[in-house]
Amino acid sequence: MRRHTVLVHRSLALCAALTLAASCGRGGTGDDDGRLPPAPTGTTAAAGSATSVHVMWNAVSANPRVRGYEVYLGARKVTEVPGSEHMVDVTRLTPSTAYVFTVRARDTEGRLGPPGQAVRARTPAAVAADGTAPTRPGTARGRVVGSREVELSWSASTDDRAVVSYDVYQGSSKIHSVGAAQTATVVTGLRPGTAYAFTVRARDAADNVSAPSGTVRLTTPGSDDGRNTAHTAFRATSHRADGSYYLDLGWVPPRADGVITEYRIRLDGQAATSLVYGANAPRGKVSYSFYVGRDAGVTHRVRIGAKLPDGTWGGWSAERAVTTGAAGGSRP
Repeated sequence: MRRHTVLVHRSLALCAALTLAASCGRGGTGDDDGRLPPAPTGTTAAAGSATSVHVMWNAVSANPRVRGYEVYLGARKVTEVPGSEHMVDVTRLTPSTAYVFTVRARDTEGRLGPPGQAVRARTPAAVAADGTAPTRPGTARGRVVGSREVELSWSASTDDRAVVSYDVYQGSSKIHSVGAAQTATVVTGLRPGTAYAFTVRARDAADNVSAPSGTVRLTTPGSDDGRNTAHTAFRATSHRADGSYYLDLGWVPPRADGVITEYRIRLDGQAATSLVYGANAPRGKVSYSFYVGRDAGVTHRVRIGAKLPDGTWGGWSAERAVTTGAAGGSRP
């Protein structure tokens, strides 16, 4: 999937007409070139079930950078995602209905760019009392096409009614989805020099999901290009409540092509707990508190890791030491 950058030029006169003269002139930060975010390209839409449609688009390059994307159903905005995300499942739709979607980018100055090309999708009819899942996709194959992209293909599944979509998993994480007419796709947003294990599952209109295809194991070339997959600004303190001590953690999620929805915490060299946020994942600084006992003067060492949007685990944060009942915060 090629990512295209479309530059939409605006004159100073038009900028003034849009009451954005302060942003377009020379009085800003120096980094703002006065352009609205360009229209997203490569938008696709495919029914995921009788009540959902999966919408995808290419990332937009803009200055100032893109803060988020707004997805519209006709003229109505139905959802908004952060600028790091390039796909979304639009849910609570009506079966047997045609829909038209567009996507617009909004930059960090709050300016909304023009819509990308309108795309259409039709949800299939609802199926009552369908408990039969599609057959598993067969003959899964793949090849690397770049340090951040792979191409996957598989043979079609069958269903007693109809297959609606195929979901691509990396490990246990769903990272991509295409319509039933596709038996090949390009998965982007991967990490260089990383081993992946992909499987494909078929889905029908009743949301029955097939068994996974055979596993396709691929390793992207190169090495990490410097994007930090570990957390930054990781801090740990303790507090006492009702005779017990708790560790209070705070961190900034690592940079990734999507929102971090799952974390794992290690305490004193052992797995302590996992946090799974799902659709409610925090976008900015994250905080979490958990019980560690009733004794004062106990020193604990803690670190945290994130499950990245491509289904792999990022690096561990720096380890912090915290003593229950002691004044002050964590230390290396």
